[in-house]
Amino acid sequence: MQPLREMGASMREIRVIGDPVLRTPAEPVKDFDRELRRLIDEMFQAMYAVDGVGLAGPQIGVSRRVFVYDISGRKGHLINPTLTVDDAEEIVDEEGCLSVPDRGTGRPAFAPVGRAAGVTVEGFDRLERPVRVQARGSLARCFQHESEHLDGKLYVDRLPKNQARKIILQA
Repeated sequence: MQPLREMGASMREIRVIGDPVLRTPAEPVKDFDRELRRLIDEMFQAMYAVDGVGLAGPQIGVSRRVFVYDISGRKGHLINPTLTVDDAEEIVDEEGCLSVPDRGTGRPAFAPVGRAAGVTVEGFDRLERPVRVQARGSLARCFQHESEHLDGKLYVDRLPKNQARKIILQA
């Protein structure tokens, strides 16, 4: 994986913690047009360039409610998603974020984070067709993580303050 700051000039840059766009709730998508389709393609390109598994609009500086994912054999995108918890059992697993890199390596800093075991996410695809996906495991974790980005939250917000502070200081 390339360090986040070494991506090609033509690619959208991943925004890192400290950028206000990451802490601002994203705006709903209103226009399902060519620009939106291009944005989704650019998001996949930026995500793959750094070996990510999910990426939300704010992470590339676009305050729109859209995210892309490619994890556990499932690939797609969701526009204006709403997330419902189906199974609230908390599963703790290592989680990282492209927007919270370790300053020394440029790679995501990981920490154990609790997430709901099962979720359903509903939204739209690029052609404004309804999409509904039920997820468990790593896909459910990804959907929760990316949905929080759209609400201006980061995974470090779920950590104990001392642990979050340590990760943020290394970013």
